[in-house]
Amino acid sequence: MSSAADVDILMTLMPPPPTGGPHLDWAEIARSWQRPFPPDYQRFIQVNGAGTIQDFLEVIPPQAKAPLHEAGWNGMVHETGNAEETWNMASKSPELAGTSPALITWAASSGADMFCWDATATDPAEWPVLVFDRGEVRFTRYDCGMAEFLTRTLRGDFPTSPLDGDIVLWGRGEATWKKL
Repeated sequence: MSSAADVDILMTLMPPPPTGGPHLDWAEIARSWQRPFPPDYQRFIQVNGAGTIQDFLEVIPPQAKAPLHEAGWNGMVHETGNAEETWNMASKSPELAGTSPALITWAASSGADMFCWDATATDPAEWPVLVFDRGEVRFTRYDCGMAEFLTRTLRGDFPTSPLDGDIVLWGRGEATWKKL
């Protein structure tokens, strides 16, 4: 479902910055979350770093999991906590009804939508994307990895936009990346 090669396809639609991303201790990040992150996300961060797509979608930098008072209010730990709290109140698409996924948030939109993985599977390459659409107050699952999800959104390859009514990324064909 997720592979580092998916990032190469995405980069044809969204050229990376010339400087690339930071060097990270992925083993330490994996230890703190008790699981490694998907290969496409690791490659994306290596090539791009953290930043925004079309000044709309912020791809959150990886962060070691720690208590919120240590991790801070701005980052992956905080956004994952937001997703976990929201899960209990939001409606779910039919395939998510009655499930309790292990959520990790990898992106957030300027409209407070959240993009997570269901990190329940042992193999992170098998983690589907879960999108919380704030306008619909609903979580929906997409059976693809992060890079494929972004590629398909930019190409308009889903039956409808993952974010009801939001067309900033939907079907654009290409996008600009701004490194944080």
